Amino acid sequence: MAEKADALKITRRDEDYSRWYLDIVDRAKLAEDSGIRGCMIIRPEGFAIWEKMQQTLDGMFKDTGHTNAYFPLFIPVSYFSKEAEHVSGFAKECAVVTHHRLQLTESGEITVDPDAELSEPLVIRPTSETIIWSAYRNWIQSYRDLPILLNQWANICRWELRTRPFLRTTEFLWQEGHTAHATADEAEAEARQMLEIYKTFVEQYLAIPVFAGRKTENEKFPGAVHTYTIETMTQDKRAIQVGTSHNLGTTFSKAFDVKYLSAEGTQEYPFATSWGITTRMIGTLIMVHSDDRGFVCPPRIAPLQVIGVPIYRKDAEKEQVLARFTELQEQFKATKAFSFKVDTRDNLSPGFKFNDWELKGIPLRLEMGPRDLANGTVVLVRRDTGEKISVAQSDLESQIKTLLEDIQVSLFKRAQEFQQQNLHFVETYAEFQQQIEEKAGFYVAYFDGNSDDEEKIKEETKATGRCIPFDLQQGTGKCFYTGRQTDRRVIFARAY
Repeated sequence: MAEKADALKITRRDEDYSRWYLDIVDRAKLAEDSGIRGCMIIRPEGFAIWEKMQQTLDGMFKDTGHTNAYFPLFIPVSYFSKEAEHVSGFAKECAVVTHHRLQLTESGEITVDPDAELSEPLVIRPTSETIIWSAYRNWIQSYRDLPILLNQWANICRWELRTRPFLRTTEFLWQEGHTAHATADEAEAEARQMLEIYKTFVEQYLAIPVFAGRKTENEKFPGAVHTYTIETMTQDKRAIQVGTSHNLGTTFSKAFDVKYLSAEGTQEYPFATSWGITTRMIGTLIMVHSDDRGFVCPPRIAPLQVIGVPIYRKDAEKEQVLARFTELQEQFKATKAFSFKVDTRDNLSPGFKFNDWELKGIPLRLEMGPRDLANGTVVLVRRDTGEKISVAQSDLESQIKTLLEDIQVSLFKRAQEFQQQNLHFVETYAEFQQQIEEKAGFYVAYFDGNSDDEEKIKEETKATGRCIPFDLQQGTGKCFYTGRQTDRRVIFARAY
Protein backbone atom coordinates (compact mmCIF):
# COMPACT_ATOMS: atom_id res chain seq x y z
CA MET A 1 0.00 0.00 0.00
CA ALA A 2 2.92 2.34 0.71
CA GLU A 3 4.15 1.80 -2.82
CA LYS A 4 0.76 2.85 -4.23
CA ALA A 5 0.63 5.90 -1.97
CA ASP A 6 4.07 7.02 -3.19
CA ALA A 7 2.89 6.67 -6.79
CA LEU A 8 0.04 9.10 -6.06
CA LYS A 9 2.25 11.76 -4.48
CA ILE A 10 1.95 15.22 -6.01
CA THR A 11 4.66 17.87 -6.07
CA ARG A 12 3.66 20.94 -4.04
CA ARG A 13 2.70 24.08 -5.95
CA ASP A 14 5.17 26.26 -4.05
CA GLU A 15 7.95 23.77 -4.79
CA ASP A 16 7.53 23.43 -8.56
CA TYR A 17 4.32 24.74 -10.12
CA SER A 18 4.98 23.24 -13.54
CA ARG A 19 5.71 19.82 -12.07
CA TRP A 20 2.63 20.11 -9.84
CA TYR A 21 0.48 20.67 -12.93
CA LEU A 22 1.93 17.68 -14.78
CA ASP A 23 1.57 15.50 -11.68
CA ILE A 24 -2.15 16.29 -11.45
CA VAL A 25 -2.74 15.56 -15.13
CA ASP A 26 -0.98 12.21 -14.64
CA ARG A 27 -2.19 11.14 -11.19
CA ALA A 28 -5.81 12.17 -11.80
CA LYS A 29 -5.61 10.20 -15.06
CA LEU A 30 -6.82 13.10 -17.17
CA ALA A 31 -4.31 12.59 -19.98
CA GLU A 32 -1.00 10.94 -20.82
CA ASP A 33 1.75 11.15 -23.38
CA SER A 34 1.00 9.39 -26.66
CA GLY A 35 4.55 8.80 -27.84
CA ILE A 36 3.88 11.24 -30.68
CA ARG A 37 5.59 14.58 -30.25
CA GLY A 38 3.24 17.15 -28.74
CA CYS A 39 0.16 14.90 -28.87
CA MET A 40 -1.66 13.61 -25.81
CA ILE A 41 -4.06 10.78 -25.11
CA ILE A 42 -7.10 12.18 -23.32
CA ARG A 43 -8.06 9.47 -20.86
CA PRO A 44 -11.71 8.65 -20.02
CA GLU A 45 -11.61 10.83 -16.87
CA GLY A 46 -10.41 13.83 -18.89
CA PHE A 47 -12.61 13.19 -21.88
CA ALA A 48 -15.71 12.96 -19.67
CA ILE A 49 -15.05 16.55 -18.57
CA TRP A 50 -14.69 17.64 -22.21
CA GLU A 51 -17.95 15.87 -23.06
CA LYS A 52 -19.74 17.75 -20.26
CA MET A 53 -18.30 21.04 -21.53
CA GLN A 54 -19.28 20.14 -25.07
CA GLN A 55 -22.85 19.18 -24.17
CA THR A 56 -23.40 22.33 -22.13
CA LEU A 57 -21.94 24.73 -24.68
CA ASP A 58 -23.66 22.98 -27.59
CA GLY A 59 -27.00 23.63 -25.93
CA MET A 60 -26.12 27.28 -25.39
CA PHE A 61 -25.13 27.65 -29.05
CA LYS A 62 -28.34 26.04 -30.28
CA ASP A 63 -30.42 28.23 -27.98
CA THR A 64 -29.06 31.23 -29.92
CA GLY A 65 -29.89 29.78 -33.33
CA HIS A 66 -26.65 28.05 -34.27
CA THR A 67 -26.44 24.63 -35.91
CA ASN A 68 -23.58 22.16 -36.27
CA ALA A 69 -21.78 21.11 -39.45
CA TYR A 70 -18.49 19.45 -40.32
CA PHE A 71 -15.78 20.44 -42.81
CA PRO A 72 -12.69 18.52 -44.02
CA LEU A 73 -9.54 18.08 -41.97
CA PHE A 74 -7.38 18.77 -45.05
CA ILE A 75 -7.21 22.22 -46.62
CA PRO A 76 -5.47 22.93 -49.97
CA VAL A 77 -2.51 25.27 -49.69
CA SER A 78 -4.06 27.45 -52.40
CA TYR A 79 -6.93 28.31 -50.04
CA PHE A 80 -4.50 29.82 -47.57
CA SER A 81 -2.74 31.86 -50.24
CA LYS A 82 -5.93 33.85 -50.79
CA GLU A 83 -5.66 35.61 -47.41
CA ALA A 84 -2.07 36.67 -46.77
CA GLU A 85 -2.47 38.13 -43.26
CA HIS A 86 -4.35 35.06 -42.07
CA VAL A 87 -1.83 32.54 -43.36
CA SER A 88 1.12 34.52 -42.03
CA GLY A 89 -0.30 34.08 -38.53
CA PHE A 90 -0.28 30.27 -38.86
CA ALA A 91 2.44 29.53 -41.44
CA LYS A 92 5.05 28.37 -38.91
CA GLU A 93 2.56 26.05 -37.18
CA CYS A 94 1.15 24.21 -40.21
CA ALA A 95 1.58 20.50 -40.78
CA VAL A 96 1.56 19.72 -44.52
CA VAL A 97 0.67 16.49 -46.33
CA THR A 98 2.63 16.08 -49.56
CA HIS A 99 2.26 12.34 -50.39
CA HIS A 100 -0.58 9.83 -50.33
CA ARG A 101 1.14 6.44 -50.23
CA LEU A 102 3.79 4.39 -48.44
CA GLN A 103 5.91 1.60 -49.91
CA LEU A 104 7.83 -1.40 -48.62
CA THR A 105 11.48 -1.40 -49.68
CA GLU A 106 13.54 -4.49 -50.48
CA SER A 107 15.20 -4.17 -47.07
CA GLY A 108 11.80 -4.35 -45.36
CA GLU A 109 11.57 -0.66 -44.44
CA ILE A 110 8.43 1.44 -44.84
CA THR A 111 9.13 4.67 -46.69
CA VAL A 112 7.18 7.37 -48.50
CA ASP A 113 6.55 6.47 -52.13
CA PRO A 114 8.21 9.28 -54.14
CA ASP A 115 5.81 8.62 -57.03
CA ALA A 116 2.77 9.36 -54.83
CA GLU A 117 3.27 13.10 -54.49
CA LEU A 118 0.05 15.11 -54.31
CA SER A 119 -0.66 17.56 -57.12
CA GLU A 120 -1.25 20.18 -54.41
CA PRO A 121 -0.05 19.96 -50.79
CA LEU A 122 -2.75 19.79 -48.11
CA VAL A 123 -2.57 21.60 -44.79
CA ILE A 124 -3.97 19.78 -41.74
CA ARG A 125 -6.37 22.41 -40.47
CA PRO A 126 -4.96 24.90 -37.96
CA THR A 127 -8.37 26.67 -38.19
CA SER A 128 -11.14 26.48 -40.79
CA GLU A 129 -11.92 29.98 -42.03
CA THR A 130 -10.49 29.33 -45.48
CA ILE A 131 -12.24 26.05 -46.28
CA ILE A 132 -15.54 27.22 -44.79
CA TRP A 133 -15.60 30.45 -46.78
CA SER A 134 -14.76 28.53 -49.95
CA ALA A 135 -18.00 26.61 -49.27
CA TYR A 136 -19.95 29.77 -48.40
CA ARG A 137 -19.25 31.02 -51.90
CA ASN A 138 -21.69 28.37 -53.15
CA TRP A 139 -24.14 28.81 -50.29
CA ILE A 140 -24.58 32.58 -50.31
CA GLN A 141 -26.29 34.18 -53.30
CA SER A 142 -28.94 36.48 -51.83
CA TYR A 143 -29.65 38.40 -48.63
CA ARG A 144 -32.25 35.70 -48.00
CA ASP A 145 -29.39 33.24 -47.45
CA LEU A 146 -28.14 35.28 -44.48
CA PRO A 147 -27.32 35.00 -41.70
CA ILE A 148 -25.48 31.66 -41.66
CA LEU A 149 -24.90 30.57 -38.06
CA LEU A 150 -22.70 27.46 -38.05
CA ASN A 151 -20.54 25.72 -35.49
CA GLN A 152 -18.12 22.82 -35.87
CA TRP A 153 -16.76 20.44 -33.20
CA ALA A 154 -13.41 19.22 -34.50
CA ASN A 155 -9.73 18.57 -33.92
CA ILE A 156 -6.98 21.02 -34.87
CA CYS A 157 -3.27 20.68 -35.62
CA ARG A 158 -0.75 23.43 -34.85
CA TRP A 159 2.90 22.41 -34.78
CA GLU A 160 3.90 23.80 -31.39
CA LEU A 161 7.55 23.95 -30.37
CA ARG A 162 6.87 23.75 -26.63
CA THR A 163 3.96 21.63 -25.51
CA ARG A 164 2.16 20.92 -22.25
CA PRO A 165 -0.91 18.67 -21.90
CA PHE A 166 -4.20 20.55 -22.43
CA LEU A 167 -2.53 23.97 -22.34
CA ARG A 168 -0.58 23.72 -25.60
CA THR A 169 -0.51 20.61 -27.78
CA THR A 170 0.13 19.88 -31.44
CA GLU A 171 -3.34 18.36 -31.78
CA PHE A 172 -6.26 19.54 -29.67
CA LEU A 173 -10.05 19.48 -29.64
CA TRP A 174 -12.22 22.55 -29.99
CA GLN A 175 -15.34 24.09 -31.39
CA GLU A 176 -15.19 26.81 -34.00
CA GLY A 177 -18.16 28.93 -34.92
CA HIS A 178 -18.27 30.55 -38.36
CA THR A 179 -21.06 32.97 -39.23
CA ALA A 180 -21.94 35.22 -42.16
CA HIS A 181 -24.06 38.39 -41.88
CA ALA A 182 -25.52 41.04 -44.13
CA THR A 183 -24.21 44.01 -42.14
CA ALA A 184 -21.21 45.04 -40.08
CA ASP A 185 -23.46 45.75 -37.09
CA GLU A 186 -24.89 42.21 -37.17
CA ALA A 187 -21.38 40.70 -37.25
CA GLU A 188 -20.24 42.89 -34.37
CA ALA A 189 -23.31 41.92 -32.33
CA GLU A 190 -22.66 38.24 -33.05
CA ALA A 191 -19.01 38.44 -31.98
CA ARG A 192 -19.96 40.16 -28.73
CA GLN A 193 -22.87 37.77 -28.09
CA MET A 194 -20.64 34.71 -28.39
CA LEU A 195 -18.06 36.22 -26.06
CA GLU A 196 -20.83 36.74 -23.51
CA ILE A 197 -21.89 33.10 -23.91
CA TYR A 198 -18.31 32.00 -23.21
CA LYS A 199 -18.13 34.30 -20.17
CA THR A 200 -21.41 32.94 -18.81
CA PHE A 201 -20.31 29.34 -19.33
CA VAL A 202 -16.86 29.75 -17.81
CA GLU A 203 -18.08 31.68 -14.77
CA GLN A 204 -21.27 29.74 -14.07
CA TYR A 205 -20.10 26.20 -14.90
CA LEU A 206 -16.33 26.24 -14.46
CA ALA A 207 -16.51 28.68 -11.51
CA ILE A 208 -13.70 30.70 -13.09
CA PRO A 209 -13.91 34.52 -12.98
CA VAL A 210 -12.74 36.21 -16.17
CA PHE A 211 -11.94 39.60 -17.59
CA ALA A 212 -13.79 40.14 -20.86
CA GLY A 213 -12.42 42.61 -23.35
CA ARG A 214 -10.95 43.36 -26.75
CA LYS A 215 -7.49 42.24 -27.79
CA THR A 216 -4.87 44.83 -28.67
CA GLU A 217 -3.77 45.13 -32.29
CA ASN A 218 -0.68 43.10 -31.53
CA GLU A 219 -2.64 40.20 -30.05
CA LYS A 220 -5.70 40.00 -32.28
CA PHE A 221 -6.46 37.06 -34.61
CA PRO A 222 -4.79 37.25 -38.05
CA GLY A 223 -7.24 38.86 -40.49
CA ALA A 224 -9.68 40.08 -37.83
CA VAL A 225 -11.13 43.57 -37.46
CA HIS A 226 -11.53 42.98 -33.72
CA THR A 227 -10.75 40.04 -31.47
CA TYR A 228 -12.59 39.71 -28.18
CA THR A 229 -11.31 37.54 -25.36
CA ILE A 230 -11.95 36.25 -21.86
CA GLU A 231 -8.82 36.02 -19.73
CA THR A 232 -8.32 34.54 -16.28
CA MET A 233 -5.55 34.22 -13.71
CA THR A 234 -3.92 30.92 -12.71
CA GLN A 235 -2.64 30.23 -9.21
CA ASP A 236 0.90 31.17 -10.21
CA LYS A 237 -0.59 34.57 -11.16
CA ARG A 238 -0.16 34.25 -14.89
CA ALA A 239 -2.79 34.97 -17.52
CA ILE A 240 -4.45 32.34 -19.63
CA GLN A 241 -6.74 32.97 -22.58
CA VAL A 242 -9.91 30.92 -22.13
CA GLY A 243 -11.91 31.76 -25.25
CA THR A 244 -11.95 34.21 -28.16
CA SER A 245 -14.48 35.68 -30.55
CA HIS A 246 -13.49 37.47 -33.75
CA ASN A 247 -15.22 40.07 -35.89
CA LEU A 248 -13.63 39.29 -39.26
CA GLY A 249 -15.36 42.03 -41.25
CA THR A 250 -15.25 41.28 -44.98
CA THR A 251 -11.71 39.87 -44.90
CA PHE A 252 -12.68 36.35 -45.92
CA SER A 253 -15.68 37.15 -48.10
CA LYS A 254 -13.43 39.36 -50.22
CA ALA A 255 -10.60 36.82 -50.22
CA PHE A 256 -12.96 34.10 -51.54
CA ASP A 257 -15.09 36.46 -53.64
CA VAL A 258 -18.30 35.71 -51.74
CA LYS A 259 -21.05 38.21 -52.65
CA TYR A 260 -24.79 38.40 -52.13
CA LEU A 261 -27.58 40.31 -53.84
CA SER A 262 -29.00 42.79 -51.34
CA ALA A 263 -32.68 43.70 -50.98
CA GLU A 264 -31.85 46.90 -52.87
CA GLY A 265 -30.43 44.90 -55.79
CA THR A 266 -26.72 45.62 -55.19
CA GLN A 267 -23.88 43.12 -54.89
CA GLU A 268 -22.41 43.16 -51.39
CA TYR A 269 -19.77 41.30 -49.41
CA PRO A 270 -21.12 39.56 -46.27
CA PHE A 271 -19.51 40.14 -42.89
CA ALA A 272 -17.97 37.26 -40.93
CA THR A 273 -17.28 36.13 -37.39
CA SER A 274 -15.47 33.16 -35.93
CA TRP A 275 -15.20 32.07 -32.30
CA GLY A 276 -13.80 29.13 -30.37
CA ILE A 277 -12.85 27.40 -27.13
CA THR A 278 -10.61 24.36 -26.75
CA THR A 279 -9.55 21.52 -24.45
CA ARG A 280 -7.26 24.17 -22.93
CA MET A 281 -10.21 24.80 -20.60
CA ILE A 282 -9.41 21.56 -18.79
CA GLY A 283 -5.88 22.80 -18.14
CA THR A 284 -7.35 26.09 -16.96
CA LEU A 285 -9.60 24.24 -14.51
CA ILE A 286 -6.56 22.55 -13.02
CA MET A 287 -4.54 25.74 -12.71
CA VAL A 288 -7.32 27.83 -11.19
CA HIS A 289 -8.93 25.44 -8.68
CA SER A 290 -6.69 22.47 -7.86
CA ASP A 291 -4.51 22.07 -4.77
CA ASP A 292 -1.64 19.97 -3.44
CA ARG A 293 -3.97 17.01 -2.86
CA GLY A 294 -4.91 16.86 -6.55
CA PHE A 295 -7.54 17.94 -9.02
CA VAL A 296 -10.53 20.04 -7.92
CA CYS A 297 -13.52 20.02 -10.27
CA PRO A 298 -16.54 22.35 -9.83
CA PRO A 299 -19.78 20.36 -9.37
CA ARG A 300 -21.61 21.75 -12.41
CA ILE A 301 -18.94 20.51 -14.80
CA ALA A 302 -17.94 17.36 -12.91
CA PRO A 303 -19.06 14.19 -14.73
CA LEU A 304 -19.22 12.47 -11.32
CA GLN A 305 -20.43 14.77 -8.55
CA VAL A 306 -20.71 12.41 -5.55
CA ILE A 307 -18.70 9.28 -4.79
CA GLY A 308 -19.89 6.79 -2.18
CA VAL A 309 -17.29 4.95 -0.11
CA PRO A 310 -18.57 2.00 1.97
CA ILE A 311 -16.82 1.31 5.29
CA TYR A 312 -16.92 -2.16 6.84
CA ARG A 313 -14.75 -4.87 8.39
CA LYS A 314 -16.88 -8.01 8.46
CA ASP A 315 -18.85 -9.71 5.70
CA ALA A 316 -22.11 -9.11 7.55
CA GLU A 317 -21.31 -5.38 7.79
CA LYS A 318 -20.37 -5.32 4.11
CA GLU A 319 -23.70 -6.84 3.12
CA GLN A 320 -25.70 -4.34 5.17
CA VAL A 321 -23.70 -1.26 4.06
CA LEU A 322 -23.70 -2.18 0.36
CA ALA A 323 -27.44 -2.90 0.49
CA ARG A 324 -28.08 0.63 1.79
CA PHE A 325 -25.75 2.11 -0.82
CA THR A 326 -27.71 0.25 -3.51
CA GLU A 327 -30.92 1.81 -2.22
CA LEU A 328 -29.38 5.27 -2.30
CA GLN A 329 -28.03 4.69 -5.79
CA GLU A 330 -31.50 3.78 -7.07
CA GLN A 331 -33.03 6.80 -5.32
CA PHE A 332 -30.52 9.26 -6.77
CA LYS A 333 -30.77 7.69 -10.21
CA ALA A 334 -34.55 8.09 -10.19
CA THR A 335 -34.50 11.77 -9.22
CA LYS A 336 -31.46 12.66 -11.40
CA ALA A 337 -30.56 15.34 -8.88
CA PHE A 338 -26.83 14.65 -9.26
CA SER A 339 -24.47 11.97 -10.54
CA PHE A 340 -23.53 9.30 -8.01
CA LYS A 341 -21.33 6.21 -7.95
CA VAL A 342 -20.33 3.68 -5.28
CA ASP A 343 -16.70 2.57 -4.98
CA THR A 344 -17.02 -1.19 -4.49
CA ARG A 345 -13.35 -2.06 -5.02
CA ASP A 346 -12.53 -4.78 -2.47
CA ASN A 347 -8.76 -4.67 -2.85
CA LEU A 348 -8.33 -1.14 -1.50
CA SER A 349 -8.79 0.29 1.98
CA PRO A 350 -11.26 3.13 2.65
CA GLY A 351 -8.32 5.45 3.39
CA PHE A 352 -6.75 4.76 0.01
CA LYS A 353 -10.11 5.35 -1.69
CA PHE A 354 -10.50 8.69 0.12
CA ASN A 355 -7.13 9.86 -1.22
CA ASP A 356 -7.82 8.47 -4.68
CA TRP A 357 -11.13 10.31 -5.11
CA GLU A 358 -9.72 13.49 -3.61
CA LEU A 359 -6.92 13.32 -6.16
CA LYS A 360 -9.46 12.92 -8.98
CA GLY A 361 -11.37 15.99 -7.84
CA ILE A 362 -14.81 14.52 -7.11
CA PRO A 363 -16.70 17.40 -5.43
CA LEU A 364 -18.36 15.44 -2.62
CA ARG A 365 -17.62 12.15 -0.87
CA LEU A 366 -20.29 10.15 0.95
CA GLU A 367 -18.93 7.83 3.66
CA MET A 368 -21.14 5.27 5.40
CA GLY A 369 -20.40 2.38 7.72
CA PRO A 370 -22.26 0.21 10.31
CA ARG A 371 -22.29 2.97 12.93
CA ASP A 372 -23.79 5.41 10.43
CA LEU A 373 -26.44 2.84 9.52
CA ALA A 374 -27.37 2.44 13.17
CA ASN A 375 -27.57 6.22 13.67
CA GLY A 376 -29.43 6.87 10.41
CA THR A 377 -26.67 9.22 9.23
CA VAL A 378 -23.87 9.50 6.66
CA VAL A 379 -20.71 11.60 6.53
CA LEU A 380 -20.30 14.02 3.62
CA VAL A 381 -16.81 15.38 2.86
CA ARG A 382 -16.29 18.47 0.70
CA ARG A 383 -13.41 18.29 -1.78
CA ASP A 384 -12.85 22.05 -1.78
CA THR A 385 -12.38 22.50 1.99
CA GLY A 386 -12.05 18.96 3.35
CA GLU A 387 -14.87 19.70 5.80
CA LYS A 388 -16.70 16.63 7.16
CA ILE A 389 -20.43 16.96 7.80
CA SER A 390 -22.72 14.43 9.47
CA VAL A 391 -26.12 14.38 7.73
CA ALA A 392 -29.34 12.53 8.50
CA GLN A 393 -30.19 10.00 5.80
CA SER A 394 -33.79 11.22 5.82
CA ASP A 395 -32.60 14.60 4.51
CA LEU A 396 -29.67 13.35 2.47
CA GLU A 397 -30.64 14.30 -1.08
CA SER A 398 -31.52 17.91 -0.29
CA GLN A 399 -28.36 18.30 1.80
CA ILE A 400 -26.19 17.00 -1.04
CA LYS A 401 -27.81 19.39 -3.52
CA THR A 402 -27.23 22.31 -1.14
CA LEU A 403 -23.60 21.35 -0.56
CA LEU A 404 -22.87 20.93 -4.26
CA GLU A 405 -24.25 24.38 -4.96
CA ASP A 406 -22.26 25.85 -2.08
CA ILE A 407 -19.06 24.24 -3.38
CA GLN A 408 -19.72 25.72 -6.82
CA VAL A 409 -20.23 29.22 -5.41
CA SER A 410 -17.32 28.95 -2.99
CA LEU A 411 -14.87 27.93 -5.72
CA PHE A 412 -15.87 30.94 -7.80
CA LYS A 413 -15.59 33.34 -4.86
CA ARG A 414 -12.20 31.95 -3.86
CA ALA A 415 -10.83 32.36 -7.40
CA GLN A 416 -12.37 35.82 -7.68
CA GLU A 417 -10.81 36.99 -4.41
CA PHE A 418 -7.43 35.63 -5.49
CA GLN A 419 -7.75 37.46 -8.81
CA GLN A 420 -8.68 40.76 -7.17
CA GLN A 421 -5.82 40.46 -4.66
CA ASN A 422 -3.36 40.15 -7.53
CA LEU A 423 -4.79 42.90 -9.75
CA HIS A 424 -2.47 45.92 -9.66
CA PHE A 425 -2.77 49.42 -11.12
CA VAL A 426 0.38 51.18 -12.34
CA GLU A 427 0.96 54.66 -13.72
CA THR A 428 4.47 54.50 -15.19
CA TYR A 429 6.42 51.97 -17.19
CA ALA A 430 9.28 52.08 -14.69
CA GLU A 431 6.84 51.23 -11.91
CA PHE A 432 5.48 48.34 -13.99
CA GLN A 433 8.95 46.98 -14.80
CA GLN A 434 9.91 46.95 -11.14
CA GLN A 435 6.66 45.51 -9.78
CA ILE A 436 6.24 42.68 -12.27
CA GLU A 437 9.65 41.37 -11.27
CA GLU A 438 8.75 41.52 -7.59
CA LYS A 439 5.21 40.12 -7.75
CA ALA A 440 3.38 38.36 -10.55
CA GLY A 441 -0.20 39.27 -11.40
CA PHE A 442 -2.38 41.36 -13.69
CA TYR A 443 -1.27 44.95 -14.22
CA VAL A 444 -3.74 47.59 -15.39
CA ALA A 445 -2.35 50.69 -17.07
CA TYR A 446 -3.43 53.41 -19.45
CA PHE A 447 -1.92 52.51 -22.82
CA ASP A 448 -2.18 53.96 -26.32
CA GLY A 449 1.00 52.50 -27.81
CA ASN A 450 1.25 50.68 -31.13
CA SER A 451 2.29 47.13 -32.02
CA ASP A 452 5.98 48.05 -31.96
CA ASP A 453 5.57 49.41 -28.43
CA GLU A 454 3.87 46.17 -27.37
CA GLU A 455 6.72 44.13 -28.83
CA LYS A 456 9.28 46.18 -26.90
CA ILE A 457 7.30 45.74 -23.68
CA LYS A 458 7.18 41.99 -24.31
CA GLU A 459 10.93 41.84 -24.97
CA GLU A 460 11.78 43.83 -21.86
CA THR A 461 9.27 42.35 -19.37
CA LYS A 462 7.98 39.10 -20.96
CA ALA A 463 4.47 40.53 -20.46
CA THR A 464 1.84 40.98 -23.16
CA GLY A 465 -1.29 43.07 -23.48
CA ARG A 466 -3.93 40.51 -22.53
CA CYS A 467 -7.00 42.62 -23.27
CA ILE A 468 -8.67 46.01 -23.13
CA PRO A 469 -11.14 45.05 -20.38
CA PHE A 470 -14.71 46.28 -20.75
CA ASP A 471 -15.22 46.72 -17.00
CA LEU A 472 -12.03 48.64 -16.23
CA GLN A 473 -12.37 51.56 -18.64
CA GLN A 474 -12.56 54.67 -16.50
CA GLY A 475 -11.75 58.31 -17.26
CA THR A 476 -8.51 59.32 -18.92
CA GLY A 477 -4.86 59.23 -17.99
CA LYS A 478 -1.32 59.25 -19.30
CA CYS A 479 -0.17 56.19 -21.25
CA PHE A 480 2.32 54.42 -19.01
CA TYR A 481 4.62 53.83 -21.98
CA THR A 482 4.32 56.88 -24.29
CA GLY A 483 3.10 59.53 -21.84
CA ARG A 484 0.28 60.55 -24.15
CA GLN A 485 -3.24 61.16 -22.85
CA THR A 486 -5.63 58.26 -23.47
CA ASP A 487 -8.93 56.80 -22.28
CA ARG A 488 -7.87 53.19 -22.89
CA ARG A 489 -6.77 50.85 -20.14
CA VAL A 490 -5.03 47.54 -20.88
CA ILE A 491 -4.26 44.51 -18.73
CA PHE A 492 -0.63 43.39 -19.05
CA ALA A 493 0.58 40.07 -17.67
CA ARG A 494 2.92 37.17 -18.28
CA ALA A 495 0.87 34.42 -19.86
CA TYR A 496 0.62 30.81 -20.87
